[in-house]
Amino acid sequence: MSPRARQISCVVVLLGFGAFLVWGVLGLQDFGHWTGLYGRRVLKVASSERQVTNVVSAVNFDYRMFDTLIEELILFTSVMGVMLVLRHQRGEDPEPEHAAGDSEGFEDTTDGVRVLGVILIGVTLLLGLYIVVHGHLTPGGGFQGGVILGAAVLLVFLAGEFVTVRHLHPVETMETIEAVGAAGFAGLGLGGLIASSAAFHNFIWTGTSGMLISGGTIPLSNLAVGCAVFGAILILASELLEQALIVRR
Repeated sequence: MSPRARQISCVVVLLGFGAFLVWGVLGLQDFGHWTGLYGRRVLKVASSERQVTNVVSAVNFDYRMFDTLIEELILFTSVMGVMLVLRHQRGEDPEPEHAAGDSEGFEDTTDGVRVLGVILIGVTLLLGLYIVVHGHLTPGGGFQGGVILGAAVLLVFLAGEFVTVRHLHPVETMETIEAVGAAGFAGLGLGGLIASSAAFHNFIWTGTSGMLISGGTIPLSNLAVGCAVFGAILILASELLEQALIVRR
């Protein structure tokens, strides 16, 4: 397919998707006038049944946890697809005259950006961990916290230390983090199936609402998803940065 044909196909698909999106949005109920019973029912029983104060986490990681598993597998598959495409493209090109060494990086980073990046790294890591661990108590969770943790590592690159990022998270480690998170999430579903003959059943003591150790399997689900999203962000960033260095050469 020629570049012109690809552009036309892309425009047609985007226009069609945009039309469906607008159609769906126009069909939504007005804000504050939701008449469905499901949301109201969950809002009433989530705290007492699952001992969590974040009802959204109870829905994502308990009441409709199987749907969240599908979303997690979509993320896993898409990241693997991007990784395979970019690595295949790099494999088709001849090796560059000089491999990426310890002195390679982007040299146009100012001292002010480097200092600010170094300061924000620790703060962002702490915030990401807090969001993941407290996902069943306060707004947030594994998805949001995983993105923040990935952004913390990317700050190292923004501070002009791409080589440091390479040493901090080799590709094998990033792939392992994502795989462990996805497998851990699926393992919770298997645990519920073994314990009560129902996939993703909350089979752990739920504790007391408002306490850090509460919610049963919900905090574990947050941790698993946090690892998977964290690894996915790092893999995508690493592949794109490698591609950027090749183009820069």
